[in-house]
Amino acid sequence: MDEIKEYGQTDLKKNKKHRKIHLLNIIGEIEGHENVASGTKATKYEHVLPQLAQVEDDEETDGLLIILNTVGGDVECGLAIAEMIASLSKPTVSLVLGGSHSIGVPLAVSTDYSFIVETGTMVIHPVRMNGMFIGVPQTYKYFKKIQERINHFVIHHCDIKEKRFMELMTETEVMTKDVGSILVGKQAVQEGIINEIGGLKDAMKKLYELIEK
Repeated sequence: MDEIKEYGQTDLKKNKKHRKIHLLNIIGEIEGHENVASGTKATKYEHVLPQLAQVEDDEETDGLLIILNTVGGDVECGLAIAEMIASLSKPTVSLVLGGSHSIGVPLAVSTDYSFIVETGTMVIHPVRMNGMFIGVPQTYKYFKKIQERINHFVIHHCDIKEKRFMELMTETEVMTKDVGSILVGKQAVQEGIINEIGGLKDAMKKLYELIEK
């Protein structure tokens, strides 16, 4: 119970399949090198990476189920988590509940198979920095490189094409006072970002299937 309270993770192992599934929740804001505001729900980068290493190293762990309900957060750290998930040798499945916005998109597609509930949302927009910053060429190039890395990861871990992903990212008529797109449930599946509409039972069933294979 302490692991659930502190880190949003637990092991599911009292099942008929006699399989050990590690459950990882990625909720709130992805906290990276700087602490988020007091009172803000956050998933801490330094907590997630050791959990993923443990999943890979533990011979008794058969698979990983990731539950996502995140507003995004630290881009560098979120992408690092996504890369680590994608590199696991154990079967992995993600389920988007509520939403998986911004850097949550690479996290959602980093698994072997992905689900989203019908009311779940995904927000796709360009990398940006909150507040004011000096718009020097070096800053622009840095953001351009980060965006290229995110785009490369997403299009290589789902079925959406780069041109369509860029169209959704630069849409100007969908989001009020911002650039980007909001995809709800079936739209995320139709665009080729998420594999299937489904809930917890569907995600669990698929993970067991991948383990058996």
